[in-house]
Amino acid sequence: MFCGSSAGASAVFFDTARALGAELARRDITLVYGGGRVGLMGALADAALMAGGEVIGIIPELLLLREVAHRDLPDLRVVASMHERKAHMAELSDAFLALPGGFGTFEELCEIITWNQLGIYNKPIGILNVSGYYDPLLALFDRAVEQRFVRAEHQRLVISHTEIATMLDHLESYVPPLLDKWIDNSIS
Repeated sequence: MFCGSSAGASAVFFDTARALGAELARRDITLVYGGGRVGLMGALADAALMAGGEVIGIIPELLLLREVAHRDLPDLRVVASMHERKAHMAELSDAFLALPGGFGTFEELCEIITWNQLGIYNKPIGILNVSGYYDPLLALFDRAVEQRFVRAEHQRLVISHTEIATMLDHLESYVPPLLDKWIDNSIS
């Protein structure tokens, strides 16, 4: 799960994080996330824990020292760096889902899309587009396809939806696309 360490400007972001955490627990889906106790990350983890769900937090030492770690997690794993955190999260996760967030969320999301594009992983990737938050990013993805920097089949690696249950259903029923080469050397 990728999401903000801030609660955002609208209560709908926080409420959605809490609802998602509860739904993950209800479906017996383990939450793997960045290990924070603040913002959407904290709301998501707290809701999953309160609903009896399993939560794994992975946090780099730097953030642990800044006291943003969710110390109530039964499974909080401390790693040396942000790079190690992302790699560990990717290995443990069966799917990836982004809630609203900032630069860190964007970076994590785009990196995992790239890793799937390159064939490093073949796991579902979702964007929970709460209140249209990701509309500009999704429009940028469309533009990248139009301008032939991204292939349409690679854009389809990303599932976007506005409803929690529908998003989780799509991630659970995901069938990876068969992709050919990821580089197009032709110029036209």
